[in-house]
Amino acid sequence: MPGKTPTAVSAPGKVFLAGGYLVLDQKYTALVFGLSARINAIAKDIETSQGVQIQEIVVTSPQFPESQWRYGYHLTPEQGGTLVTQFQVGSKINANPFVETTLSYVLTYISTVAGPNVSLAPVHLTVLADNDYYSQPDSMNGTAHATGRFAKFPTPLKDANKTGLGSSAAIVTSLTAALLTHYLPKSLFDVASDEGKRVLHNLAQAAHCAAQGKVGSGFDIAAAVYGSCRYRRFSPSLLSGLPAPGSPGFAPALDNLVSSADWDYEISKEGVALPPGVALRMCDVDCGSQTVGMVKKVLAWKEKDPAEAKTLMDTLQTRNVALGEILAAGKKEDIVPAVEQIRELIRAMGAKSDVPIEPESQTALLDALKEVEGVYNGVVPGAGGFDAVTLLMNDDAATEQRLKDYLKGWSKQHNENVRLLNVKGELEGVRVEGLKEYEGWL
Repeated sequence: MPGKTPTAVSAPGKVFLAGGYLVLDQKYTALVFGLSARINAIAKDIETSQGVQIQEIVVTSPQFPESQWRYGYHLTPEQGGTLVTQFQVGSKINANPFVETTLSYVLTYISTVAGPNVSLAPVHLTVLADNDYYSQPDSMNGTAHATGRFAKFPTPLKDANKTGLGSSAAIVTSLTAALLTHYLPKSLFDVASDEGKRVLHNLAQAAHCAAQGKVGSGFDIAAAVYGSCRYRRFSPSLLSGLPAPGSPGFAPALDNLVSSADWDYEISKEGVALPPGVALRMCDVDCGSQTVGMVKKVLAWKEKDPAEAKTLMDTLQTRNVALGEILAAGKKEDIVPAVEQIRELIRAMGAKSDVPIEPESQTALLDALKEVEGVYNGVVPGAGGFDAVTLLMNDDAATEQRLKDYLKGWSKQHNENVRLLNVKGELEGVRVEGLKEYEGWL
């Protein structure tokens, strides 16, 4: 449909406040918060001259140099779905498995549910990330925020240093939602409806797992779609029988998977909240951790000492649930000891599995920060490591300034670059956006 109004959708990042490692097992739940930092996808028709037909999708991340990907797409025989093929841009091809896999999955799903009633017209997708998704190099000297919500970064996207907010899941979710909204009528997909979110969640989970080459727990996609929630993972076997894009039968198999009643995840937003006047904030420590290797070592410990692991994880689950209840009930005075009890077990798990889930340097930082007036306590979120800490603190300018001043001194003293990110915990998940947000970028 030439001249169609562009479609803009955003999905939040995530922070895993409680339930790291436990979330891999369906017996346990995780407390995940969505974030105010969002990844935005804007879909706009590519206009062509009359009579000229092209089959092309262009994906651009204009905040980064050399970050454009062009794809052709075509229907494959034997119900293999819509396959995308990357074109060369300039002298080379920069592969982006998350974008490419998402396009194959989503275009296949659209063609299957809409049939001949939908025309997959060529489309340009612009992806814009809020600044806090990426560490700012020293050369930027804090100028990123002066350029507005979306900074221009000096390195290509593939070389950018992530802050660990769940960018790949937010990219997959926002691209999926933008394409579904752009191509399908509201009668077949409405991202604001419960059914629309269910379709988006299941389709994005399948694409994200395929792109990363393994079945993850899925909590990051859940947060990108639903925002802050308590999450119990789905059975990994759900995705095991899905053929690859282009293989015979991929299209009906994907359609069946998305609509299947066998998805056994649990997502609850009930009772997930922060006390009035308390914010969830993050500090970027700008080091980075190898999450995959850490997870493997924890799983190896769990296999070697199953009884010990179960006892520790059962107790941790109880403490995690208690923290969620304390936050929802607004009991500010109970936050410090509740978080302390969780951190104690996380350090024990790290010691037993020989994994730096809460490394000594992060322990020292968190213990120091909770002495700052207005800061309750904090954790090393998710799988842990060296790349970020999450704080529960008063949501006021005076506390923020005290914390920033303290971090300046800490960074100088310890020769680290620790900074408070602008991002805050936010309850809302995926949403349609107005185009004014993106003036000058489209």
